[in-house]
Amino acid sequence: MNKKRLLKRIFPVIALMLLIPWPVVYGYEASGASAAQEPIQITAAETSVQPTWTAFGKAIGGVKAGDLFYIDATDNPADIDVTLYLTNTRELIHSYRYLILKVGLYNKTADGEWQKVTEHNGEPIPDTFITMRNGQVSFTLPGYADYKLTIDGGSFYSYGAEAGEGSLSPSFYLEIDQQGATH
Repeated sequence: MNKKRLLKRIFPVIALMLLIPWPVVYGYEASGASAAQEPIQITAAETSVQPTWTAFGKAIGGVKAGDLFYIDATDNPADIDVTLYLTNTRELIHSYRYLILKVGLYNKTADGEWQKVTEHNGEPIPDTFITMRNGQVSFTLPGYADYKLTIDGGSFYSYGAEAGEGSLSPSFYLEIDQQGATH
């Protein structure tokens, strides 16, 4: 009888461990760019470098930083509007009391290193957060550069979850719109 009771207690923990959040990412480039503007390439980051965390029961925890998207605008002279969406807030609201993710933007230097993007006046971009409440963040970036969009950290409080209730993983969608494009 004790083995049966132990199995009933361990099974939900194992099921929750299988639901460890792995962000899902999608990218999209707005169509209608003028002929003078080269296309912008969006690449979703490999799963191995995406942000991670472990959510179970009534856990309060932090988010391990990771990459979401790479944006290649090296052949595009125009500024680009970048909007990151959290697309599954309706599902996440059942699993989290809060989910706060710090968004980072980096550009590749001439020597191949990643550095934080700054504003036109050289000042650092203010800290930007995406949450289940705001669901999106936007930036304007100059052309002729390689960028990466990251989650630099964050925190969460997860409710108790049962196996089969759905994923505890956020889904991200990236939209790029070239300024000066005709729509």
